[in-house]
Amino acid sequence: MLPTPLRSHARGITISIKLTPKAKREEIGGLIPGEDNTMLLKATVTAPPEDSKANKALIALLAKEWGLPKSAFSLLAGETSRQKVILVEGETAALMERLSGWLQAT
Repeated sequence: MLPTPLRSHARGITISIKLTPKAKREEIGGLIPGEDNTMLLKATVTAPPEDSKANKALIALLAKEWGLPKSAFSLLAGETSRQKVILVEGETAALMERLSGWLQAT
C-alpha cells in the first residue's frame, strides 16, 4: 500500500498537509514526504499567516476542491505551523474512498 496523508478518525478522516501561505496562487499540489515515513499533501494559499487567515483559506480551498461544506473541516493540529492536520467530518469509509480516488487522480 502506498503511503497516504489520509488517516481514519472516529468522526471522519484526517489529512496531513504542508501549507505555504502568501503564495502567488491558491492550489493543491501533489504529495511530498514528511517525517517518519509519512506523506503530506502540499497546498498553497495567498492569505498571510496572521490571525488564522491562511488556515481559513486552506479550509475554503479544500472545501471547494472536494465539494464539501466548510463546516465539515476543522484544524486538529498545526495552528501556527506549516504542517497541519485537518479533520474532515463525515462517514469514514465514504470519505476515505472519495478522497483516496481524488489523490490517485491528481
